[in-house]
Amino acid sequence: MNYKEINSILFVCMGNICRSPSAEAVFRHKVKEKGISLIIDSAGTTGSHAREKPDHRAQKIGTERGYSFDKIKARKVIVEDFTKFDLVLAMDEHNVKELKKLAPEHLHEKIQLFLEYADNFEELEVPDPYYGGARGFKFVLDLVEDASDGLLKKLA
Repeated sequence: MNYKEINSILFVCMGNICRSPSAEAVFRHKVKEKGISLIIDSAGTTGSHAREKPDHRAQKIGTERGYSFDKIKARKVIVEDFTKFDLVLAMDEHNVKELKKLAPEHLHEKIQLFLEYADNFEELEVPDPYYGGARGFKFVLDLVEDASDGLLKKLA
Protein backbone atom coordinates (compact mmCIF):
# COMPACT_ATOMS: atom_id res chain seq x y z
CA MET A 1 0.00 0.00 0.00
CA ASN A 2 1.28 3.43 -0.93
CA TYR A 3 0.49 5.55 2.12
CA LYS A 4 1.37 8.74 0.24
CA GLU A 5 -1.74 8.22 -1.91
CA ILE A 6 -4.16 8.00 1.03
CA ASN A 7 -6.55 10.96 1.08
CA SER A 8 -9.49 9.49 2.98
CA ILE A 9 -9.97 7.15 5.94
CA LEU A 10 -13.11 5.53 7.36
CA PHE A 11 -13.12 4.12 10.91
CA VAL A 12 -15.66 1.34 11.52
CA CYS A 13 -17.14 -0.44 14.53
CA MET A 14 -20.51 -2.09 15.03
CA GLY A 15 -22.88 0.69 16.09
CA ASN A 16 -20.71 3.75 15.40
CA ILE A 17 -21.31 5.30 18.82
CA CYS A 18 -18.23 4.31 20.89
CA ARG A 19 -15.06 3.07 19.19
CA SER A 20 -15.19 4.42 15.64
CA PRO A 21 -16.37 7.94 16.57
CA SER A 22 -13.61 8.02 19.19
CA ALA A 23 -11.12 7.05 16.48
CA GLU A 24 -12.56 9.70 14.17
CA ALA A 25 -12.29 12.42 16.85
CA VAL A 26 -8.75 11.45 17.88
CA PHE A 27 -7.46 11.09 14.33
CA ARG A 28 -9.06 14.37 13.20
CA HIS A 29 -7.33 16.14 16.08
CA LYS A 30 -3.93 14.57 15.40
CA VAL A 31 -4.14 15.18 11.64
CA LYS A 32 -5.05 18.82 12.23
CA GLU A 33 -2.08 19.24 14.59
CA LYS A 34 0.23 17.89 11.87
CA GLY A 35 -1.32 20.10 9.18
CA ILE A 36 -2.34 17.11 7.07
CA SER A 37 -5.45 17.34 4.91
CA LEU A 38 -7.52 14.15 4.88
CA ILE A 39 -11.17 13.18 4.65
CA ILE A 40 -11.96 11.36 7.90
CA ASP A 41 -15.27 9.73 8.83
CA SER A 42 -16.67 6.86 10.85
CA ALA A 43 -19.52 4.41 10.39
CA GLY A 44 -21.00 1.22 11.78
CA THR A 45 -21.68 -2.17 10.28
CA THR A 46 -25.19 -1.97 11.75
CA GLY A 47 -27.58 0.95 11.48
CA SER A 48 -29.08 0.52 14.94
CA HIS A 49 -27.84 3.91 16.19
CA ALA A 50 -28.10 5.89 12.92
CA ARG A 51 -28.19 9.67 13.42
CA GLU A 52 -27.36 9.36 17.15
CA LYS A 53 -24.49 11.27 18.72
CA PRO A 54 -21.59 9.25 20.15
CA ASP A 55 -22.10 7.58 23.53
CA HIS A 56 -21.94 10.19 26.31
CA ARG A 57 -19.16 8.21 28.05
CA ALA A 58 -17.00 8.21 24.93
CA GLN A 59 -17.58 11.94 24.55
CA LYS A 60 -16.77 12.62 28.21
CA ILE A 61 -13.47 10.70 28.19
CA GLY A 62 -12.50 12.09 24.77
CA THR A 63 -13.35 15.67 25.66
CA GLU A 64 -11.28 15.36 28.85
CA ARG A 65 -8.31 14.53 26.61
CA GLY A 66 -8.98 17.45 24.28
CA TYR A 67 -10.90 15.81 21.43
CA SER A 68 -14.01 17.20 19.79
CA PHE A 69 -17.02 15.10 18.83
CA ASP A 70 -18.83 18.00 17.17
CA LYS A 71 -20.80 17.03 14.07
CA ILE A 72 -20.16 13.29 14.57
CA LYS A 73 -23.35 11.26 14.18
CA ALA A 74 -23.73 7.52 13.74
CA ARG A 75 -24.37 6.10 10.32
CA LYS A 76 -24.23 2.73 8.63
CA VAL A 77 -21.49 1.75 6.18
CA ILE A 78 -22.70 1.78 2.58
CA VAL A 79 -21.20 0.15 -0.51
CA GLU A 80 -20.09 3.54 -1.87
CA ASP A 81 -17.80 3.97 1.15
CA PHE A 82 -15.42 1.43 -0.34
CA THR A 83 -14.81 3.62 -3.40
CA LYS A 84 -14.94 6.93 -1.50
CA PHE A 85 -12.36 5.95 1.16
CA ASP A 86 -8.78 4.84 0.53
CA LEU A 87 -8.50 3.01 3.85
CA VAL A 88 -11.29 1.36 5.88
CA LEU A 89 -10.11 0.62 9.42
CA ALA A 90 -12.17 -1.79 11.50
CA MET A 91 -12.05 -1.98 15.27
CA ASP A 92 -12.26 -5.78 15.42
CA GLU A 93 -12.31 -8.98 13.35
CA HIS A 94 -16.10 -9.26 13.46
CA ASN A 95 -16.39 -5.91 11.70
CA VAL A 96 -13.68 -6.86 9.20
CA LYS A 97 -15.82 -9.87 8.24
CA GLU A 98 -18.96 -7.74 7.99
CA LEU A 99 -17.17 -5.17 5.84
CA LYS A 100 -15.86 -7.86 3.49
CA LYS A 101 -19.41 -9.17 3.03
CA LEU A 102 -20.47 -5.71 1.86
CA ALA A 103 -17.41 -4.57 -0.11
CA PRO A 104 -16.76 -5.53 -3.70
CA GLU A 105 -14.05 -8.20 -3.61
CA HIS A 106 -11.53 -6.11 -5.55
CA LEU A 107 -11.65 -3.50 -2.76
CA HIS A 108 -11.05 -5.87 0.17
CA GLU A 109 -7.41 -4.76 0.43
CA LYS A 110 -8.63 -1.39 1.75
CA ILE A 111 -10.08 -3.10 4.85
CA GLN A 112 -7.70 -3.50 7.78
CA LEU A 113 -7.70 -3.74 11.56
CA PHE A 114 -6.98 -0.30 13.01
CA LEU A 115 -4.75 -1.68 15.78
CA GLU A 116 -2.31 -3.05 13.20
CA TYR A 117 -0.89 0.47 13.45
CA ALA A 118 -0.47 0.47 17.26
CA ASP A 119 3.10 0.40 18.54
CA ASN A 120 2.66 0.09 22.30
CA PHE A 121 -0.08 -2.51 22.73
CA GLU A 122 -0.33 -6.23 21.98
CA GLU A 123 -4.07 -6.06 21.26
CA LEU A 124 -5.23 -6.40 17.68
CA GLU A 125 -8.85 -5.54 18.42
CA VAL A 126 -10.34 -2.50 20.11
CA PRO A 127 -12.73 -3.97 22.73
CA ASP A 128 -16.30 -2.73 22.76
CA PRO A 129 -16.71 -0.65 25.95
CA TYR A 130 -20.48 -0.20 25.61
CA TYR A 131 -21.55 -2.53 28.43
CA GLY A 132 -18.71 -1.58 30.77
CA GLY A 133 -17.64 1.40 32.80
CA ALA A 134 -15.38 4.40 32.34
CA ARG A 135 -12.20 2.32 32.48
CA GLY A 136 -13.20 0.56 29.24
CA PHE A 137 -13.70 3.88 27.46
CA LYS A 138 -10.32 5.13 28.71
CA PHE A 139 -8.63 1.96 27.45
CA VAL A 140 -10.31 2.37 24.06
CA LEU A 141 -8.93 5.90 23.87
CA ASP A 142 -5.44 4.68 24.85
CA LEU A 143 -5.54 2.12 22.02
CA VAL A 144 -6.97 4.59 19.51
CA GLU A 145 -4.37 7.24 20.34
CA ASP A 146 -1.54 4.75 19.91
CA ALA A 147 -2.86 3.38 16.60
CA SER A 148 -3.47 6.94 15.37
CA ASP A 149 0.14 7.86 16.08
CA GLY A 150 1.33 4.72 14.28
CA LEU A 151 -0.85 5.44 11.26
CA LEU A 152 0.35 9.04 11.14
CA LYS A 153 3.97 7.78 10.97
CA LYS A 154 3.04 5.75 7.89
CA LEU A 155 1.30 8.73 6.27
CA ALA A 156 4.17 11.18 6.97
